[in-house]
Amino acid sequence: MPAKVNLASAMAVARFFFYDARHMTKPDHQLPKTRSGEPRAFFGRRSGKKLHGGQQAVFDATLPDLEIKLTGGLDPRELFPAAEKIIIEIGYGGGEHLALEAGRHPDTGYIGCEVFTGGIGKMVQTIAAEGLSNIRLFTDDALKLLVTLPDASIDEVYLLYPDPWPKTRHHKRRFVSPTTLAELARVIRPAGQFHFATDIEDYANWTLAHILRTPQFSFAPEKSGGWHEPYPGWEATRYEQKARREGRLVSFYFSFTRA
Repeated sequence: MPAKVNLASAMAVARFFFYDARHMTKPDHQLPKTRSGEPRAFFGRRSGKKLHGGQQAVFDATLPDLEIKLTGGLDPRELFPAAEKIIIEIGYGGGEHLALEAGRHPDTGYIGCEVFTGGIGKMVQTIAAEGLSNIRLFTDDALKLLVTLPDASIDEVYLLYPDPWPKTRHHKRRFVSPTTLAELARVIRPAGQFHFATDIEDYANWTLAHILRTPQFSFAPEKSGGWHEPYPGWEATRYEQKARREGRLVSFYFSFTRA
């Protein structure tokens, strides 16, 4: 049974069905495996320029208290026992959106997933400078975190401007896959949401085609084309600002609801 859609999304659905018919029958839509046979959802570099002395000092002093270390199953309520909601952001980059939302909603617990040391360093600095006490960080492949979480334990998940892996032979590296959507459907509570944003039309097509094959999620925008309007309270990240300067003027802001 396909995911539910409403009439307002009928035009988009028809458009993406063409993509679905051309591409979704290919055998490479499952994530590649590690040497031990486990699926992996992160590919790419983990480090860039070294942190300078002051940054490194803050990083070393602050990260140990923020970092999530997996030793088995993880109950996020143990991280945020008084939180009204718990939200995950996968691939937070420089952390602009994560820090902004955490500051706006101090009663919500946030788990930020990022592997790039430059982004982690910026996030740690921001947390220390702004005194944000409602963020914890996971510094490895986000899929490793998802598989440890209890069912229906997360209210929302954000995946904002993930690496599009534009070459066809690399599409299987995209974070959105049957494997990751199955885990997201399991950990997001009923009526919770999965938010996905990209400025790459092919990745938008890819994601909606996968969602339409995932019955645990519904796609019901209020109006046709509404997915081009930013989320309420949205402030453009540095990546989005760079995309606009490079001429990529249209973005897709999808929200999928856990049925």
